Amino acid sequence: MTKKLILGSSSPYRQALLERLNLAFQCHSPDIDESPKEHEMPEQLVKRLTIQKAQAVCQDLNRHDLLIISSDQVAVLDGHILGKPHTIENATAQLLRFSGRKVTFLTGLCVLDSETMTHSYTLNEYHVYFRELNREEVARYVCIEQPLDCAGSFKCEGLGVALFEKMAGDDPTSLIGLPLITLCKMLRQYDVSPFS
Repeated sequence: MTKKLILGSSSPYRQALLERLNLAFQCHSPDIDESPKEHEMPEQLVKRLTIQKAQAVCQDLNRHDLLIISSDQVAVLDGHILGKPHTIENATAQLLRFSGRKVTFLTGLCVLDSETMTHSYTLNEYHVYFRELNREEVARYVCIEQPLDCAGSFKCEGLGVALFEKMAGDDPTSLIGLPLITLCKMLRQYDVSPFS
């Protein structure tokens, strides 16, 4: 039986990434509480939310012929989880804190088979080294790109790359929220390929 692919996300960024693989899929937005639990480490939070998203979509759709893809991402600075800024003021303050520093992005990825209720999970780390930034350029960047819904307050697929000194990691698409190299590897376990 051919499985239908479901992206468990309402993120336009993740949807655009998955479209690059030329696979037929549908989107379904999971409804979960994404608040961190008390004393929850960043890695634990990402894993819990990534898997909960897939499980919530599976429960909502209640079908046995699905492969559900879900992901979650947090930015981490000095061991502290950085949320989405939601306001211009928060985005500006967040980026100024990053000046001359390394921010680590943790992106969890889950593929859940609704027939067997089994899932596979991976965690991708990606490091962004920010150059020295000044208030004026940060304010202009935030005004131009409005990265208010982005972990870390920037869009690396856009002008945000101008804020970086360098980037390091195995899967650059993980920084946008859906690690495609890793996803292709996971989907091959289910005989799903962009070349089929």
